[in-house]
Amino acid sequence: MVLTRRFLLVALGLGAVVVVLPGWAALLGCLALLVLLAAADMALAGSPRRVRVERLPTSPVRLGQPTTATTALHHHGSRRLRGQVKDGWQPSAGARRPVTAVELPGGAEVTRRIDTALRPSRRGDLHSEHISLRSIGPMGLAGRQVVHRVRHSLRVLPPFHSRRHLPSKLQRLRELDGATAVQIRGAGHEFDSLRDYVRGDDVRSIDWRATARRQSSQGQHLVVRTWRPERDRRVILALDSSRTSAVRIEDEPRLDSGMEAALLLGALAAGAGDRVDFFSFDRGLSGQARSGMRGDLLHQMAEAMSEVQPELVEADFSQLPSQIRAITSQRSLLVVLTSLDSGSLEEGLLPVLPALAERHLVVLAAVRDPELDRRARARENTSEVYRAAAAERSLIEKEALRRQLGSLGVEVVEATPHQLPPQLADTYIRLKASGRL
Repeated sequence: MVLTRRFLLVALGLGAVVVVLPGWAALLGCLALLVLLAAADMALAGSPRRVRVERLPTSPVRLGQPTTATTALHHHGSRRLRGQVKDGWQPSAGARRPVTAVELPGGAEVTRRIDTALRPSRRGDLHSEHISLRSIGPMGLAGRQVVHRVRHSLRVLPPFHSRRHLPSKLQRLRELDGATAVQIRGAGHEFDSLRDYVRGDDVRSIDWRATARRQSSQGQHLVVRTWRPERDRRVILALDSSRTSAVRIEDEPRLDSGMEAALLLGALAAGAGDRVDFFSFDRGLSGQARSGMRGDLLHQMAEAMSEVQPELVEADFSQLPSQIRAITSQRSLLVVLTSLDSGSLEEGLLPVLPALAERHLVVLAAVRDPELDRRARARENTSEVYRAAAAERSLIEKEALRRQLGSLGVEVVEATPHQLPPQLADTYIRLKASGRL
């Protein structure tokens, strides 16, 4: 049973009658009248149980973008149903006006669609576990309410703000691999075309057989081969989702910054014709995506990342070699997106890095906290001096770790959250241009 504001106003009016005519008879009469009016109104209201709820599928949406969740109400009752519908979305779904007025005529099957505007504020799968349907009687005093347990789901993908860098990075790859193909062997090993020798060309690129075949009345012309960077290379993206990924840097979890960098590099490598494999890990593997799967790689990666959340456990780096062997046996570019934290790396990643660096080209990408640099420069009072000393120590440890990783042949890319995706993409382009992939 549901009572409305109108019922409260009627009750206040009858209360005034009791004040004017005090006595048990007036009080009991007013109460009986209220109960009679509420019971009659509730009995005349359309039955919300005669409504079947159907949830219509909602396409995945990127974090922060608006979308609409649609629910179909199929009315089979004989009486007109007038009332309200409330969709039970969780707060992070950002439902605007979750309560909607509805009116369904009776006598025949009628279908109405209810649209709920959403703007999600959290990545992952969001749910509405139920929908509440309230039917109000014709006098507007009372009604009936039923909760239909019909689930509705919405998948929220990472926002991919770094997409704006993709066109410029792809253009650089086209310049590297297209009309302005690099003419030195160090830039690749795939044959591109033949052309006449000009001063400054590498003599090792001279094709003597083609030179012998090309004769003219003016004599013999030297012919050189041009090379282009290789395609169909392997790029493996390993995203650390352990406890260090939960740290917030510039009001954004480190994990989200790693996702942005992985999405940009994955889209760039796929556009260059390379095969891309992605997985996230902590104590075990979670989201996975690869170029060989059906569908767009970028969408697959976003779908795989949508459910990845930081786990408050230490990362098990010992599983990386076996996981990579299961993906491929050929030399690949392995990008590990993790934290440049001396404690976790020295105990976890450093012991397995020599074996990985021997078989693959390893790049370690990490988010740099600009707060460390700010604290290292602030020294106006005693407290700030102590903080600056702690920040300087952290920076010195990070630099020592970078040198140690460099001695193992590991490339290190460390940048602030907004700069990490483009800098990691630039590193990929540089490695491809130098023929190291």
